Amino acid sequence: MSYPKQRITLITLGVANIPRARAFYEALGWRPVQALESVVFYQLAGMALGLFGREDLAADQGRPGAVLGAGAMTLAQNFDTEAEVDAAFAAALAAGATALKAPEKVFWGGYSGYFADPDGHVWELVMNPFWPLAEDGTLSIPASA
Repeated sequence: MSYPKQRITLITLGVANIPRARAFYEALGWRPVQALESVVFYQLAGMALGLFGREDLAADQGRPGAVLGAGAMTLAQNFDTEAEVDAAFAAALAAGATALKAPEKVFWGGYSGYFADPDGHVWELVMNPFWPLAEDGTLSIPASA
């Protein structure tokens, strides 16, 4: 048996309050495709994002009572232009995000900024001129020589 293909099909974020988290992401224009009492799912390009109550997520992992944290990783959303990054950053702040780093030109030739959602999950908003986006927003990393 070979190992499964390199892919992620679902990212699940543990959240303290489902209605608050859902309201935040909906203020960004995201629309759920399934919503249950303790979990909400959003369809993304080629994958999905879930918001799951932290206590319920810990129990689902087989670790009832575990304290789940946030912020030890970064989720990123790429855009075609710096103006789109600025607009997305402003929308996140208006929806209740905490600014971590305002968008700016970065040393590697792109443009990026960071915010934390109401549960502390860190998002990077970025324009990378070296990684093209397809019409549907799918990212393609060119192979290096």
